[in-house]
Amino acid sequence: MELGSIAVATFASPPVLFFILGLAAAFIRSDLKFPEAFAKGLSLFLIMAIGFKGGAEMARASLSDVVPVLVAGIILSAGLPALSFGLLRTTSSLPRVDVAAIAAHYGSISIVTFIAATDAARLLGLPGDGAMVAVAAAMEAPAILTGLLLAGAAGRTGGLRLVEPLTNGSIVLLLGAFVIGWVSGDAGMAAVSPLFVDAFRGVLCLFLLDMGLIAGRGLVEHGRRMKPAVVLHGLYMPLVSASIALGMAALIGLTPGNAALLMTLAASASYIAVPAAMRLALPDARPAMSLTLSLGITFPFNLLLGIPLYFTLAQLVLGGQ
Repeated sequence: MELGSIAVATFASPPVLFFILGLAAAFIRSDLKFPEAFAKGLSLFLIMAIGFKGGAEMARASLSDVVPVLVAGIILSAGLPALSFGLLRTTSSLPRVDVAAIAAHYGSISIVTFIAATDAARLLGLPGDGAMVAVAAAMEAPAILTGLLLAGAAGRTGGLRLVEPLTNGSIVLLLGAFVIGWVSGDAGMAAVSPLFVDAFRGVLCLFLLDMGLIAGRGLVEHGRRMKPAVVLHGLYMPLVSASIALGMAALIGLTPGNAALLMTLAASASYIAVPAAMRLALPDARPAMSLTLSLGITFPFNLLLGIPLYFTLAQLVLGGQ
């Protein structure tokens, strides 16, 4: 199975197809709509599941092996939104709250992109460590925190106080679930597996259907605001992020497989945890703008071009390790 086939299979997965269904429903101006309380419940479930599974993976790993890449992932997640924010503020005229929300997406990660990369790693004979799942989970919260801090710096009126991100419900839930998964380990994971594993993709389908509706309606209403500079951000930001991640991977001595996975995590853009957090914490930000970039532009770019490129570069730079 070639990498191109992996991309096709990923595009044909139910969650992505439900997102496309939501887009189509919005484009034909269907009255399909999720109740707000139900949509928020889906968001909270996904945040909890991602955090718990990452913590359970952490319980299996050796801390001495995990800590360097975990620290690298956290640094990337916290720092890349600031870089994204600066680039987008320089090249576009978007409102600050929208730029901050977009920037948070580009510091966090796409689970589906990460899954595609792990499948590619196995096919290429360059598997990464299971602890990379924990790194993926750890890269959610720092990006959200940085995005909220950037939004809070907008001014005294309407801005978030710097202390508020630390008590934001989404971050508290994500980190709390991560710690609980870490403490409870495999036994805890087995106990909640029917909910957090078996039901996860079904809930993800519902969530992405709702996200497709939001993104589609936003495009219908605000499509003209997607300027070329904003669209280009969704294409060059993954390359910039992956390059920085490759440098960090070389610095801490990662294997090519782990390096390529770290590059993929850095290059991907969230469309689960961050949209959920931004919806709750930054209601003035337009989710259609962020989702169009992360899921409509960066996601297919990474699947079709990014992942093969990241594995090629990791082997060229770190192949001797």
